[in-house]
Amino acid sequence: MRPRARPRRRRLAAGRAARPSRARAARGRTLVAALVLLGAVLAAPAAAQHGGPPPEAEAAPQEATPPAPPLLRAVPFADLPGWTADRQAEALPALQASCAALRTMRPETPLGGQQEAALRAGTAAAWSGLCAELRVLERALPRPPRPGTGRAHERRMAEWRAARDAAVRAFIEQHFEPFAAGPGIMTGYYEPILRGSVTADEVYRTPLFARPPELMEVPVNGNPLRRRFGMMVEGRLEPFHDRAAIESGALAERGLELVWVDDPADAFFLHIQGSGRVVLPDGEVLRIGYAGQNGRPYVPIGRVLIERGEIPREQMSMQAIRAWLAAAGHERATELMRHNPSFVFFRRVEGLDPDQGPIGAMGVPLTPQRSVAVDRGFIPLGAPMWVMVRDPMARRDAPPAGRLVVAQDTGGAIRGPARTDFFQGWGPEAGERAGRMRDEAEVFLLLPRIVTVAAAGAD
Repeated sequence: MRPRARPRRRRLAAGRAARPSRARAARGRTLVAALVLLGAVLAAPAAAQHGGPPPEAEAAPQEATPPAPPLLRAVPFADLPGWTADRQAEALPALQASCAALRTMRPETPLGGQQEAALRAGTAAAWSGLCAELRVLERALPRPPRPGTGRAHERRMAEWRAARDAAVRAFIEQHFEPFAAGPGIMTGYYEPILRGSVTADEVYRTPLFARPPELMEVPVNGNPLRRRFGMMVEGRLEPFHDRAAIESGALAERGLELVWVDDPADAFFLHIQGSGRVVLPDGEVLRIGYAGQNGRPYVPIGRVLIERGEIPREQMSMQAIRAWLAAAGHERATELMRHNPSFVFFRRVEGLDPDQGPIGAMGVPLTPQRSVAVDRGFIPLGAPMWVMVRDPMARRDAPPAGRLVVAQDTGGAIRGPARTDFFQGWGPEAGERAGRMRDEAEVFLLLPRIVTVAAAGAD
């Protein structure tokens, strides 16, 4: 989804998934059979995709999805690279948000995933006890030291942070079991900040549209975890108007304009991110989120620029594309952006504090650098994960670092058991990090031990 070139793959230090044994393969077949029996329970509507990367049409050119995911391979926490070096307490807000979402779900609601992941993750009810234990942990965490200055205060703060991290790490080790999901590609996304107005004028001329009432969303081949958008034409679902048609007035004079912004390129990249903030002339900030897509395939304009020889592949990034658009002039920039026929519709989002991220597919605000978007067909929403990935602002030869994250969002180009999209936050700095992030990552899924034991008993 991100308009960036594919990176050179680098070998990571540890965590490669081993080839499953025959016994484990047989166990996988047993789990698949069990899932067939549980199909009625596990089939539930996918969570609405409010924030993060917009889901593109199934016809979109996407990274190849493996025909079947590798079996999950249980590993000890000692085998997680960098496990003791992360600041795990920073993931607490994301874990708390997942529990808040789970408490609002029907007990029988499945969390998603495929084969072993779905069976081991279970339903919302299976996580209730774990979330109760998380609340106990929160109350037991040490309080921060009193405000102060000097080296003594810095030492107390460091000790306090280390104690919190150790407590959260111990909680995860007690209640979860790690499973290697394999290497995959991790990209980044963020919540951009735009300038706009609720009325159009000579400055604010690019509209952001609400979802048209005739735009429909249906499951693909009966799979509720795969959705397709379009409009009914003579009894058939057809793609909606493409970008060129909409920008040329296909939706004009219907009152669907939510707000007008001052930069077409900003609007274009907002479509890719899926949610954003629009600052009005009086300083008011509108939060807008993803509401739907026209059903057209997503075409990365970065790829078009590479094919035309405008930007070398090794220099491709969101920043490079923005620089090209700014220098190209209105006509050439518009022509390039219309190579991507995909078009996203938005809705106003109320009730979010300025220090909260956008609403993700799980229905809760995303936590910067701790929330990730995943393919819910493989990874259960709400599940913690351990990822090994390189800092996008570090040197190309810098080693990867481990980070505790939580699966709380989805995206149309996020396909596969180890494909992830890392939420960087909001604003220019987050955009800089997100635009440079596309790298190989080692992915480990953390599933509740109580559910894991139950799943093992079904083998």
